[in-house]
Amino acid sequence: MQEGTDPMQQEFYAIAEHLFSCLQGDEVALCSFEGEASDFVRFNHNAARQAGSVTQRDFGIDLIRGRRHAEARIALTGERETDTHRVEGMLAELRERLPALPEDPHLLYATEVRSTEKIGDNGLIDAPEAFGQIVAAGEGKDAVGLFAQGPVYRGFANSLGQRNWFTTHSFNVEWCFYLRDDKAVKTDYAGFTWEQAELGKRMARAAEQLALLDQEPKTIEPGKYRVYLTPGALLEVAETLSWYGFGLKNHRTKIASLLRMTEGDATLAPGVTISENTGGGVAPNFDMHGFVKPERVVMIEGGRFRDHLVSPRSAKEYGVETNGANGWEFPEAFEMEAGEIPQAEVLARLGTGLYINNLHYINYSDRPACRMTGMTRFATFWVEDGALAAPLNVMRFDESAYRMLGSNLIGLTQERSMILSSSTYGGREVSSFHLPGALIEDFTLTL
Repeated sequence: MQEGTDPMQQEFYAIAEHLFSCLQGDEVALCSFEGEASDFVRFNHNAARQAGSVTQRDFGIDLIRGRRHAEARIALTGERETDTHRVEGMLAELRERLPALPEDPHLLYATEVRSTEKIGDNGLIDAPEAFGQIVAAGEGKDAVGLFAQGPVYRGFANSLGQRNWFTTHSFNVEWCFYLRDDKAVKTDYAGFTWEQAELGKRMARAAEQLALLDQEPKTIEPGKYRVYLTPGALLEVAETLSWYGFGLKNHRTKIASLLRMTEGDATLAPGVTISENTGGGVAPNFDMHGFVKPERVVMIEGGRFRDHLVSPRSAKEYGVETNGANGWEFPEAFEMEAGEIPQAEVLARLGTGLYINNLHYINYSDRPACRMTGMTRFATFWVEDGALAAPLNVMRFDESAYRMLGSNLIGLTQERSMILSSSTYGGREVSSFHLPGALIEDFTLTL
């Protein structure tokens, strides 16, 4: 077996190859790998409070005999002999467990060998230099947040001869300029190539909004308003849509939030196209069953539902082809196509209404109607005559996606933001959202 040039890749392939040599009879093994080598800094008062680095490796085995299979995962130490011995022990435990397990009618794994290797360019700068630029740009502000960067690794190998490897180099800094009480401006900057000018631009925009937050907040009555959702606010809508929206299983079992698009006549605005763009995100281009994902799956095209996300289990259950979706069948590289509104014209086109930077506590209030409720958060402003006029007190909204992104959508911005997941629970997540901002009329605020 040919080993890659990256030490993580070499380590994974070598341990997997040894495990395959230990298989007996008609056993098949699927092996997966998750790893990272990340630098991070947690900061507040615009100073580092916790800094360090994390290197970790996680090895998974799915042992299969006929229709029975057993899975386990183990953390690797980086010492080849130790790790090989521990993986052997895990294989023996799975082998003992197999006879007691029922057959799995929905088991599906790739039997056609399709090996791939995708290693992204490294456009990162040294972590201390990047954080130094963050501190310099936030001088004089109470900046609080998290900075993380470095390579993230994913791998797959099976005993049929398939090998897949994926490496991405990304950074993510998420911060608030804090004023007092619940007054703060939340901003992020993420991507693959660090650009000091872009960081400075985002920091400057946040500083301008922070100054406005110091004014007396305005209270408005519940009702319908013209609003602008920044990409950061639209993110919350997109994340909610991702749960129950696009998966084949949810649609076949009639619990999908977008069911009216596949079984009725509901549509979104013609300018709305939503894809799972694996080729442009930070997620691997293969799944942990050995299926290679298409570069793009278009889920909604021109406002109409087109393709589901289909996991291997759903593919087996419903007799269709899989497109390598995860078990939950939610997007890992969500992308919404850009619109026609220049970012520089957003306030002028908004006229009078709300400029919403962030939403939170969002959930479905009526899933079959794809209706969501949530709260405005952090820096939300009242706009008059195309200019930010005053900060707004927190409001609750209740709106249907069919109105927000359908009948009431005025337009989307030409510029989009790449937003990477900042979750580090168990490791840095490989999921992303590429989103424009959205100008919407008759947006319902309930209290």
